[in-house]
Amino acid sequence: MYVLDLFSLKGKTAIVTGGGRGLGEQIAEGFAEAGANVVVCSRRVEACQEVSARLIEKGVKSFALQCDVTRPEDVHHVVNETVKAFGTIDILVNNSGATWGAPVVDMPFEAWQKVMSVNVNGTFLMSQAVGKVMIKQKSGKIINISSVAGLGGIDPRLMDTIGYNTSKGAIITFTKDLAAKWGQYNINVNSIAPGFFPTKMSKVTIEQGSDFLKEMTPLRRLGTDQDLKGVAVFLASNASNFITGDTIIVDGGIHVS
Repeated sequence: MYVLDLFSLKGKTAIVTGGGRGLGEQIAEGFAEAGANVVVCSRRVEACQEVSARLIEKGVKSFALQCDVTRPEDVHHVVNETVKAFGTIDILVNNSGATWGAPVVDMPFEAWQKVMSVNVNGTFLMSQAVGKVMIKQKSGKIINISSVAGLGGIDPRLMDTIGYNTSKGAIITFTKDLAAKWGQYNINVNSIAPGFFPTKMSKVTIEQGSDFLKEMTPLRRLGTDQDLKGVAVFLASNASNFITGDTIIVDGGIHVS
C-alpha cells in the first residue's frame, strides 16, 4: 500500500483558479477525493460556491472566493485568506483562462490583450503571490494549465485563436523557467497540456468539428470529466517529487497525429 500513499493529498491545501467549472472543477474534485482541502476561486464566485459545497461533502474543508486573476488585489486576498484558514499553501493550480476566436487580421487588439492578461499575467500574479508562501515553507507544487494549442501551429479550421494558442505556448516556457528558478526552494513547477474536453470554452470548436476531432485522435474520443484528475493528483502529490519543468500532454494522442 505504500506506493498508493505517495498519491495521497491528505492534509494538503490547494488553490484552484477557475475552479467553478470545466477542467478546474474536475481538478478540484480530484484533489478533494485525494484528501486535500481546496480553495476554489474565479470571477464567478457563485459557481465556485456550488463546487465548494460538493467538495465539503467528500469530507474535506473548502471555501470559495471571488478572484479576477488579472487584479493583484484579488490575488493577494485569495492568498491571505487561504493562509489565514489553513496556515499553508501546498498546491497551486493556475487554470483560469480566456479565449477569443477570430482570424489574425480581424482580431481586436483589446481581445488579444484580454486573453494574454488572463492566461499569462494571471498565471504570473498567482504564482508570484503563492510563491512567496512556498519559498518560506521550502515546499510547494505549482501546476499550470497549458493546452495542446500551445505546442505549435494549429490549422485555423480547427482553432483560429492565435491569442489563446500563443498564451498557452508562453505558459509552457514560463513553467520551465520558473522550475529552474524555484527548484532550490523545493518547489516543483509543471504544466498539463489538455487536448479537447467538452467545456464552455471549447463548446464552439467541438460543436463545429466533433467527428473530425475524434478521427484525428488515436483514442478516437474526447476527454471526459475523469481524464485530468489522475494527472493533476500525480503532479500535486509526493509521487512527482522528482519531476519539475515538465509538461504532461493529456489529449488522447492528438498531438502525434
